Amino acid sequence: MMMDQTLEAPPLLPEVGFPHMLSSDCMQQMILVQVNPGDAFTVPTEGGHIQYIPGPAPVPMLSHNGSVGPLYLPPGYLPPVIEENGMRKMMLLPHTLEFHPSLHPPPPHLPHYPPPHPAMLPHPHLFPHEMPAHYIHHMHAALPVYPEQELMCPSMAVPSLKAQDQLHRRLKEQRSTPVANGNHNPNPNTNGVHRSTPPPLPKGAPPLALHNGHSKPPTPSPRPPRHNKLSGRTRATPPSDSESTDVEAGKHKVKDMLSSVSKPTVSGLTCHSAVLTWCPPIPSAPRNASGTDKHARTHTPPLLCYELALSQSGTDGDYKPVYQGKDTTFTLGDLKPATFYYVRVCVACHSIKGSPSEAVMFTTLCAPPDTPPPPRVLVCTKSSVGLQWKAPHDNGARVTAYLLECCEGRQSSFREVYCGPAKQHKVMRLSPATRYGFRVAARNSVGTSAFSEVLSCCTVGCAPSAPCPPTLSAAGVSWISMHWGAPCALAGRDAPTYTLEMEETEGFRTKYSGEETCYTVKNLERSMSYRFRVSLTNAEGSSQPSAVVEYSTTADSPGRPATPRLHTPPLPHRIHTIWDAPEDDGGSPIIHYVLELSHTDDDWEVVYTGAQQEHACEDLEPGTWYKLRVYCQSQGGQSQVSDCLSVQTAPVHPGPCRALCVFGEATPSEITLSWDAPECHRESDVCVYAVELADLAEATHTQVYEGSERRCVVGSLLPATRYCFWARAANQAGWGPWSDMFEASTAPGPPEACGPPVLTVRGPTCVAVSWEWPQCNRSKTCEFRLEWGPQPGSPQVVYHGPSTFWEITELTPATEYCCRVQAISEAGAGPFGDITKVTTPPSAPAVVECVEEIPAEAVSDVETGATPSPSRLALRWKEPCCHGAEITGYNIDLGEQLPLSVGRTNQHVLESLQPNTTYRVRVRALNSIGAGPYSCPLRLRTLPLPPDPPTLECTVCSPHTLKLRWGEGPTRIPTPRGTQYCLHMQTGGNRLVCVYSGSSHSFKLQRLSEATEYHFSIQAMSSAGKGPLSPLYTFATTRSPPPQLKAPKIEPIQWNMYSVTWETLQPMKGDPVLYTLQLMRGKEVERLYRGAATSYTWQVVPGGTDWRVRVCAGRRRPEGADLWGPYSPGTALPPLPVDASRDAKAACSAVSPSSSSGGKCHTRWQLSDEHFALLVLVVFGVVAILFAVLIQYLFLSKD
Repeated sequence: MMMDQTLEAPPLLPEVGFPHMLSSDCMQQMILVQVNPGDAFTVPTEGGHIQYIPGPAPVPMLSHNGSVGPLYLPPGYLPPVIEENGMRKMMLLPHTLEFHPSLHPPPPHLPHYPPPHPAMLPHPHLFPHEMPAHYIHHMHAALPVYPEQELMCPSMAVPSLKAQDQLHRRLKEQRSTPVANGNHNPNPNTNGVHRSTPPPLPKGAPPLALHNGHSKPPTPSPRPPRHNKLSGRTRATPPSDSESTDVEAGKHKVKDMLSSVSKPTVSGLTCHSAVLTWCPPIPSAPRNASGTDKHARTHTPPLLCYELALSQSGTDGDYKPVYQGKDTTFTLGDLKPATFYYVRVCVACHSIKGSPSEAVMFTTLCAPPDTPPPPRVLVCTKSSVGLQWKAPHDNGARVTAYLLECCEGRQSSFREVYCGPAKQHKVMRLSPATRYGFRVAARNSVGTSAFSEVLSCCTVGCAPSAPCPPTLSAAGVSWISMHWGAPCALAGRDAPTYTLEMEETEGFRTKYSGEETCYTVKNLERSMSYRFRVSLTNAEGSSQPSAVVEYSTTADSPGRPATPRLHTPPLPHRIHTIWDAPEDDGGSPIIHYVLELSHTDDDWEVVYTGAQQEHACEDLEPGTWYKLRVYCQSQGGQSQVSDCLSVQTAPVHPGPCRALCVFGEATPSEITLSWDAPECHRESDVCVYAVELADLAEATHTQVYEGSERRCVVGSLLPATRYCFWARAANQAGWGPWSDMFEASTAPGPPEACGPPVLTVRGPTCVAVSWEWPQCNRSKTCEFRLEWGPQPGSPQVVYHGPSTFWEITELTPATEYCCRVQAISEAGAGPFGDITKVTTPPSAPAVVECVEEIPAEAVSDVETGATPSPSRLALRWKEPCCHGAEITGYNIDLGEQLPLSVGRTNQHVLESLQPNTTYRVRVRALNSIGAGPYSCPLRLRTLPLPPDPPTLECTVCSPHTLKLRWGEGPTRIPTPRGTQYCLHMQTGGNRLVCVYSGSSHSFKLQRLSEATEYHFSIQAMSSAGKGPLSPLYTFATTRSPPPQLKAPKIEPIQWNMYSVTWETLQPMKGDPVLYTLQLMRGKEVERLYRGAATSYTWQVVPGGTDWRVRVCAGRRRPEGADLWGPYSPGTALPPLPVDASRDAKAACSAVSPSSSSGGKCHTRWQLSDEHFALLVLVVFGVVAILFAVLIQYLFLSKD
């Protein structure tokens, strides 16, 4: 039988329409189903079981109440109805007629292969799995038909919700009550039909999805589907509202079904893996004894996906997925031994995923310990090695013992030397100077771990024996390469250190020290023998040196020979050369010389090979240049070629010149001649030509040209005159014969020469020139040409035109110039006139050039051997043109200083300069006319000074303090950064005591005595060291001035007389005390008295209220100068009585403006000091308030 699909299978009988089977009569109805071979038929029973009927077999289905339950038919099945013995039979026949022969053949009017009905198309169905009976009762609810878009899973679908609910309720009832049905036949073979019941599923498992008893979906019919006329509804019919609601509810039911998966089962548990199996929520088809699916052709399991999650932190911990797939068995690997794990499974069907199952907990088995780390050496002696190791992870079982193994060398096998619980052990009875390997393993109750990595160490041994002497590998001109081998006793030990020594004049010297067994000694002399030996050193000590061996360097190639030279003068066809041997033969004698000849730069030909140092080259071309070079050969190799000798063979005499003629047109005074080269060996041999002239053939010949060109201009001829010419050629061999005579005539002549020009000097740089018209010689003069130039020298054309006047400017002063004038007519240019000379007046010198710095010892004025000084610069310059007046001296400008005047010299040494200072130097020359311009500035810098002591000076001097300063001010000498200073003061016994040390440039000494001299010395210190002490500086404290006196007292005696008294001071250390009394009238100050008295009577007519009197005390010093103290506060004149005031006014009008003491009558009001200060304070306050208001308005108001 073919398998159908559950969700889309409509009720068969109503669809196909058999009214005779749906009648209400009580006759029994039987449905006979023919099962094909290899297929199985599933029959749900009232007892809640499912009966599987494999084919081939006929299955009769009997109904006692006259009603037939829903049947689910595969595609291609059409039930024919047959009445036999009062019983209606409906036979379900497949496409093939392979059914039981006892059945009656189908009626002839029914086709064997009816067209497929829509209800008979493949539809998956879901049947309960606990219905063993083969009768179907009380299943009147028909399954609806769903469209394909509403299927929840392509490979697994569910029936309608109502059918599922009824099946679930019936299953629960059947599980609670025992099965007691008379129709149930316990015999598995009833009526010759084999029935097999599958085992029950686990608790809580959902119903199993079966397709009419098959585990493989049916193969659709190859024929296209056709609609049955009897069917009332097809698959294209849209579902109703109730069906849509059932679909949504069905999804939740599927999710609940997927969530009912049972927890996994753990099996095959090891220390690192576990096998997990689980049952699907839908049971699979039964399998035969061979393990293959009995219904592989017609059943397909639902397409379920499983997700297995693992956790180590409890049932509610974080789970990580470890497997996703379709299998129900998974081997979990890479687990930790003796560890708790929690596993759960989750089922998904495409977009629907169920809840995870219950978590199952399992613990992996214990395992042998992990591999321990390699041991380490604690102590090592000649016969023992102390080892220690760390404990590895025990993997759930405590480590009970450690196994230590040892091997000697690399080829021997390991042997056990210790087994116990300790984590350190000392291995005894070992051989000295032997390499051993150690490894350790851990052991617990489960097993033994793998061995650790091998620790290789060597016991302490004796000093090594002497090695073999070094062996020569290769030798060169300046190097020797050697190698040596290690002694056999050192095999397997740590690499020793080899020391290669070479014997020198002082003894053996070390050339190499290292672990390599080969070395190349370089920088040796050629062809020399050297002695070597080698020794080695290891942890046990150093060996004796090896035997001494002697090796030699090879010879070097010789130096190049000297340049070849001529032994005899060259001949036309022969050159005889000699050469000298090279200065350096390379350490071996010369074998032979090779002479090469070339008449080009690239092509060299060997003309001689031999031991002689001379050779004559024959069969050469005459007048040809040749190059010769030589090199030599020795055992050391070939030398470089020598420098080339260029020599020319002797040429032969040339023949007479040919084709002598006039080139171009003749002029009145010139004839241009040209000719062809003579016949000779090579035209290039001719190096010079000569031309002679004569008025007649028999007259004396005059040579007018000699040169290398084959064209010449014969000048200074007379116009319209006939001349005779001859030419000849010469080369290195000499002159050839004269050519045949050639006659030629000149053209008519140009104007006569102009007269001497008239020169008028208009300044040192300007001269005016004028001239007169010359004779034209029957040709019209059209222009003049003026030539001007210095004398001596060739003049240049400065004017060309018809004028007879020209002014020349930009001349050099005090220079002699010459000029001449030439007239030009239509016939040509006439000769130049007489030369006129003129000298420009002198002027200031020209600019000084080539100003440069030279060493001071190069100046002749400085003593020979003088050392460079930081305060000295030596200059040298080139003397400029004096412009007609002798240079009397030079000015040297150093920038901000005044120019320095020196005499007439071109070098000078600048003294007294600041060290380490840049100067901008300019020089100008002076003569009787004036000073010339300065030269370009030259920046020079003086040398820096060592840390010499700075100049010490006293900036502040008081009776009890002295403030000293050094290294500051305009005359400060720059000192390097970080310079420290130490100030010393001389005490009793000429001992210097340091009173200050630091980087400051000033120091103040306090608590000194009055009028006492103190001696100081300063010392500079820098990173270069301490500088010398400066000479002693003497500074003295001053005498203290008298103190300020109190304000004097004024008492009026009369209307014009006052008495002024003040306090008295005692003499200060023997110095008498003087007093000075002053009168202040506003800003005018007048001295009234100076002396030793302490009172003064003053007669004056007061002229104002601002008159004040003050007094100060002075101390007369023995030196003669007085030391004055501060003035006392001023005392105003007391007011006069009324009568006295009236008398004063009268006296003021009667007496003169000035009294006998210098007083004046002032009637105008004057501003006193107090009033002036008050006025300034008020003005300042007003201005401050205005500024505050302005700031408040401009800035603060914006915020």
